[in-house]
Amino acid sequence: MSDKDLNSPLLSMRDIRIDGCDDSGAWNPIVRGIGLTLHRGEVLGLIGESGAGKSTLGLAAMGFTRDGCRISGGEIDFDGIDLINCSVNDRRQVHGARIAYVAQSAAASFNPAHRLLGQCIEAPVLHNIKSVSEAEADSITLYKKLQLPGADEIGFRYPHQVSGGQLQRAMTAMAMACRPDLIIFDEPTTALDVTTQIEVLAAIRDIVREFATAALYISHDLAVVAQMADRIMVLKDGLLVEEADTRQMLTTPKEDYTKSLWAVRQFSKEIKPPPTEEPFLQVEDLSAHYGDEQALFNLSLPIYRGRTLAVVGESGSGKSTLARCLTGLMPPSQGKILIDGETLPAHYTDRSVKQLQNVQMIYQMPDTALNPRHRVRDIVGRPLRFYLNLSGDQLKSRIGELLEQIELPADQFIDRFPSELSGGQKQRICIARALAANPKLVICDEVTSALDQLVAKGILRLLQKLQDELSLSYFFITHDLSVVRAIADEVAVMNNGYIVDMGAKEEIFAPPYHDYTALLLSSVPDMDPDWLSNLLLARSKA
Repeated sequence: MSDKDLNSPLLSMRDIRIDGCDDSGAWNPIVRGIGLTLHRGEVLGLIGESGAGKSTLGLAAMGFTRDGCRISGGEIDFDGIDLINCSVNDRRQVHGARIAYVAQSAAASFNPAHRLLGQCIEAPVLHNIKSVSEAEADSITLYKKLQLPGADEIGFRYPHQVSGGQLQRAMTAMAMACRPDLIIFDEPTTALDVTTQIEVLAAIRDIVREFATAALYISHDLAVVAQMADRIMVLKDGLLVEEADTRQMLTTPKEDYTKSLWAVRQFSKEIKPPPTEEPFLQVEDLSAHYGDEQALFNLSLPIYRGRTLAVVGESGSGKSTLARCLTGLMPPSQGKILIDGETLPAHYTDRSVKQLQNVQMIYQMPDTALNPRHRVRDIVGRPLRFYLNLSGDQLKSRIGELLEQIELPADQFIDRFPSELSGGQKQRICIARALAANPKLVICDEVTSALDQLVAKGILRLLQKLQDELSLSYFFITHDLSVVRAIADEVAVMNNGYIVDMGAKEEIFAPPYHDYTALLLSSVPDMDPDWLSNLLLARSKA
């Protein structure tokens, strides 16, 4: 590689302007004149809240826009190639071979009908970079570098046969298959638990460094970006707010907006005194199986009225399986669940309307939880009709009240479709739908994991306000321990289907820790850029 190659930017984006088309056909600005440069082997972090333009700018680095968007101005030079004005064929020759993309959801990015290895070799074979046998051998090498278990065999599995963290690393291997000059990482660890995130971050960082690959790392998690990026750009409303070296950005941010991003982690509710009444919901000796494989082992736990039980643990620990048992979607093989002393039938089809009404759920991904063809009035109104038999003016009035409770005025939002809402607004509609049934327990399944920190803070504040006003109980599933610190009253720590630690939040998060709790706590990224390196070094010596 010549000195010119090293000194010249690999990617240069100048005065980029990108518009989006709304339902009326009008074009509105999404990215408003942002420029960036990226050299070989350099990692640039893009951060900001939802709608800032991070992913749109990242895709534009490939000369690509989503449907309904257009690049309306600016220049994109990738190693001498004009990605805006070059031919479609020239752009295709670059995609996959020299620029690769790693999406947020690995599960949605792989074809479920094909094995991992076949999908990983597709790009180098199509671009005539390697033969099939060479590409297969190289994929296995990459699997080993990314520390995938059973690297020689894992490629013959289908996507559903590996964990989320393994699938994310397999997608990184697929992106690296052609040894691209540039990779765009778009929130690659957002949906992963903290221990799995460590593995994926370490693997991504090592392989990017080994091959001197340039990268754009898009995330709303500042602590994660701190471990990966050499420089950070902060975006808001399609504009550049601030840009600096990572260490300088973390220690002395200049702009008030940047400082507000740093302050999000300080949210926490007041500590409540220990409960004095009996739990209104009790899980007793609960076990559950998927076929012949046992997923839950003799679990017992209480949930108190007006309080939040946070359930934490790695992927596969049994958190969501326990939630499925509570909702009746998965009948337990042993044990029982009681609400106010009444045993709930194991399967939801055997539960009365009142029993169904008592337990409602808010899902992780509001995009997939809301019917895109239904307006807000239909989404929120359906449980009101089903559980409370409301209709006419009573129905409309109650929908309006619920929208006011979630701080989305009815006159502005009642007739909107989900596509006309932001990520945070969609999650608020999911909350309103759960509240419409007047439940006693609301199961919150990773409800902030797909949201940026500012929006997540707003959702947590809203949930706390509603709990205080309505005496709601929350069963709060999360892998984000900062969220647990913010919202929990009691905490249950799960591992491999067992509850290994349980108690008041202040007890769980105070030493001495259970060994597994200590592992989770040590895996939460810090704002120190050296945190990941120091952690990996300490664990290698342990």
